[in-house]
Amino acid sequence: MPRMDRPTIGRADIETANDRIRPYVRRTPVLELGPGAFDLACRVTLKLELMQHTGSFKPRGAFNKILSSDVPESGVIAASGGNFGLAVAFAALTLGHRAEIFVPSNSPRVKADGIRSMGADVTVVEGWYDEALEASHERAAETGALVMHAYDQPEVVAGQGTIGLELADQVPDADTVLVAIGGGGLIGGVAGWCEGRTRVIGVEPETSRSMTGALAAGEPVDVEYGGYAADSLGTRRAGEIAFAIVSKHVERVLVLATRSGTRSDGSGTRSACSPNPEARRRSRPCSQRRTSPSRTSTWSPWSAERTVTSGCCRKTRRARGPRRTRP
Repeated sequence: MPRMDRPTIGRADIETANDRIRPYVRRTPVLELGPGAFDLACRVTLKLELMQHTGSFKPRGAFNKILSSDVPESGVIAASGGNFGLAVAFAALTLGHRAEIFVPSNSPRVKADGIRSMGADVTVVEGWYDEALEASHERAAETGALVMHAYDQPEVVAGQGTIGLELADQVPDADTVLVAIGGGGLIGGVAGWCEGRTRVIGVEPETSRSMTGALAAGEPVDVEYGGYAADSLGTRRAGEIAFAIVSKHVERVLVLATRSGTRSDGSGTRSACSPNPEARRRSRPCSQRRTSPSRTSTWSPWSAERTVTSGCCRKTRRARGPRRTRP
């Protein structure tokens, strides 16, 4: 169980963040796919966060952190595998602040080039995200710049949670949200908005199992990771804020088998952990409350359900028909 002293966020924080960042970010659209999308016996809707500034949801948290902070003359500093760095650079440029971004050497070069194109100073650090994060903290101690954490600051998580707020308005009848997990900022924000009213399921690749490891240990712990299942996705340790929220409001976290950095077929999808059985029972539609999958049984969200997805989230609702596995 999460420690009581762990910081967390809720609906009030997300509503405040939404009001604060609204002039600077896009309300991204949703797109409902036709019958049979992904060979599913359900309706599928996408929330298109790829249409956000810089191509990901990250500016939401970046703007909220900067706008809620006193930024010194030395500006802001962050470590990022790419997407958060782009977001911080964009937000700093928009708001008139200096930005310095530390990028791990295994990040795509196009990300670093994009960060530079927005006027930020870029330092490439040999290694992975965690090495870049350590180097950025050392630099911040020298310069006094405002530290921007990619996924473990309340303001950042609340900013990402505005996706949940928008989804609730755009797809009010959806009853399940699937959220990709890297360090946990996105799922912390979305689950912080849902607060058990809507079923939330996390998904992470087997090559980056930070949240699964945290749930198994009862607290965030260092885990081994060796590759990205998606561009710039991967961290050694889940965030404290996300862990506290996931432990309380997320039904389960799934681990997807990967092959050469891509998702495997449906047979490689398996349930990794069920952090909160009570949240699972409370948020599940009545038709699903009689039975629940085993902690270790094979279970796929791509079953005979109505599914609503986004660029980073998926929502599902039950539909009639035989249970099917994603091919």
